[in-house]
Amino acid sequence: MKIAIIGTGNVGGALATKWAKAGHHIYLGVQDLNDFKGKELLKNPNTTAYPVADAVIKSEVILIATPATAAVAVAQSLGDTTGKIIIDAMNIVMGRGPLGFKTTSEAILAHTQTKDVVKCFNTTGFNNMVNPNYGNMAIDMFVAGDSEKGKDAAIQLAIDAGFGECYPIGGNDKFELMEQFAWFWINLAMFQGQGREIGFKLLKR
Repeated sequence: MKIAIIGTGNVGGALATKWAKAGHHIYLGVQDLNDFKGKELLKNPNTTAYPVADAVIKSEVILIATPATAAVAVAQSLGDTTGKIIIDAMNIVMGRGPLGFKTTSEAILAHTQTKDVVKCFNTTGFNNMVNPNYGNMAIDMFVAGDSEKGKDAAIQLAIDAGFGECYPIGGNDKFELMEQFAWFWINLAMFQGQGREIGFKLLKR
């Protein structure tokens, strides 16, 4: 796939590395080509950097992994997103998010042309994107959104990043549940003293 990554910090950087190694073409969308976080990502030949709107033009899929407070500004900076899939990896944490919206995904939908917006890669820490393996198992990922093609793309990209499975949990009405699930992980890891090296696995019998 051709993937634009907006937000080249911990989450965006980890996924850019995994996807580039899996053979995807990564276009980092940055504000300053000469000075941006994650310049070391360019060491992979499948990864290049462009101004944000140019990265979007080249892509089929757009990952947004910036602070939630920037959701509206980032969405407005993308340019024409008609026909593009947007994967939202952001979370509103402790009330810090786009004004007037319950979730970052709703803010993206309100400020872009595409309706193919899904929420994924938001429910665990970046350390679990760097290494999703626990013993002989890989933890799972989850995705929500009305867009079937968006969910299909996110599921494939989760597998390509090394997650065990990626389970769809519903449509746009589950965006808020996804953010609550992220807060559940944050609460356990940070506030209940479990540490960041924890992850979720769906077990069946």
